[in-house]
Amino acid sequence: MLRLLRSGKVRDIYEVDADLLFMVTSDRISAFDVVMAEPIPDKGRILTAMSTYWFSALADITPSHLVSADPASYPEGIPDAESIVGRGMLVYKADMLPVEWIVRGYLAGSAWSEYQATATVHGEPLPKGLLHASKLPEPMFTPSTKAVSGHDQNISFEDAVAIVGRSAASRAKEVCLAIYERAAARCLEGGIILADTKFEMGYIRGELALCDEVLTPDSSRLWPQSQWEPGKPVPSFDKQPLRDWLEGTGWGKTPPPPPLPAQVISETHDRYLKAYELITQKKLVDWYGGK
Repeated sequence: MLRLLRSGKVRDIYEVDADLLFMVTSDRISAFDVVMAEPIPDKGRILTAMSTYWFSALADITPSHLVSADPASYPEGIPDAESIVGRGMLVYKADMLPVEWIVRGYLAGSAWSEYQATATVHGEPLPKGLLHASKLPEPMFTPSTKAVSGHDQNISFEDAVAIVGRSAASRAKEVCLAIYERAAARCLEGGIILADTKFEMGYIRGELALCDEVLTPDSSRLWPQSQWEPGKPVPSFDKQPLRDWLEGTGWGKTPPPPPLPAQVISETHDRYLKAYELITQKKLVDWYGGK
């Protein structure tokens, strides 16, 4: 049996040896920092398939922690090995940077809240008169802290420098902006706007590498291009149906969460799956063989 290092809201991490980890992405889903009792079918496979797709597509920009997602490479001693097919990644251990690196191409989320109050994003002034979901004059690199509990906190680039050093912060900025430019263009080919996304990076054998998940609906704000109009709400290919339903129940956002109805589970699954298929132009069943 492999040693379970940690079990997070979505991922279970096992130690293989001194250099390798085995990462299993579950079907668990969280909202407002609370894990729901009901899983979203195939969510783990969708996130794993998307991450491996992007790790490959971005390999000339940055190395990653991915060694292999081929089930033939799975280490021995995995619990419930058959159910893990399509969800597992063998990865290098990395010395992770304690900062999340966010790139924003559109005005949404906490950036929109700040802009409404001060006409700035992460303290940087922006032109007046922008609307919610407006495209920014150019993509913005906006780091945040990685909170152990509660919500992450937006910080300035210089704050990030103070935490990880100027060399690491500058390299992260260079890499993440390059990734965003390529990924945003590729998403548009599938009719999807990459509004913003977050990255995690760490050192592997002295080189900064892309780690964890990348450009998935859990780590990105993905909008259908056909429904994007600045100043109006834009549907997202993510867990928004779940958040909306929870907000409407009057739930206090503390455990335990209310049971999810079948329709919310189905709508959430469909959005994740559609994002994968539009971006990659592949069918999920081809990823894991329908097992």
